[in-house]
Amino acid sequence: MNKENFLFGTIGLLLGLIVGFMVANSINQRGYVRGTTASTTSDKLPPDHPPIDTTGSGTDPGANLPALKQSEARADSNPQSFDAQMEAGMLAYELKNFPDALRYLERARQLKPDDFDVLSQLGNVNFDSNNFEVAEKWYTAALAKKPEEISVRTDLGLTFMFRQKPDYDRAIAEFRRSLQTSPNHEQTLQNLVVALTKKGDTAEAQATLDKLTKVNPQNPAIPELKRGLASGTGPSPASSVTKIPTH
Repeated sequence: MNKENFLFGTIGLLLGLIVGFMVANSINQRGYVRGTTASTTSDKLPPDHPPIDTTGSGTDPGANLPALKQSEARADSNPQSFDAQMEAGMLAYELKNFPDALRYLERARQLKPDDFDVLSQLGNVNFDSNNFEVAEKWYTAALAKKPEEISVRTDLGLTFMFRQKPDYDRAIAEFRRSLQTSPNHEQTLQNLVVALTKKGDTAEAQATLDKLTKVNPQNPAIPELKRGLASGTGPSPASSVTKIPTH
């Protein structure tokens, strides 16, 4: 999951403050943070590959389609090349062509079933396709390879918050496991505040918010987290959760 990019969503006021991997232009639009750990798309491109604009700043959204077609052609003509499948899959993901991304990433997985990047990226693509139960499956498989990967662990927790019937206890459990590895991880602290608020555990939610404030008083999620906690019922998950980019 191209990581350390922030995704800020417009789904809701608070959940939209989570950092996500997607494309840089959606970072200031969606409002939640997602963690990312795999290599970036640019890292997987061959030296002679045309430059790719993944920032979303280009005026023509179809400008990168020729590059995608070239990557797909290389992957199709070299079905046993793991790198070619990953290149095509990751570029399709960056361009939000999720069906093609899944197709090439699945080919890559067939070649290297235990590769962490493939497993985590399959989780990312399914997450961004709103297939949260399937994303859970792939994140869990990735964590079996790298159990201390905070970004993937936090994203796994988010799959329980975003699904149609949220399971806040499962989300909280995953966030706490992430914090065992990195107690001051801001995105995880944000998400934990939201989950605790929605569950109705206002005391611990306040304590977690206080900790987040000490870690970074300038964290932009804090005002909405405070309002959600003060409301008693909390914000909708889509308005205050943070997803961490993971590629």
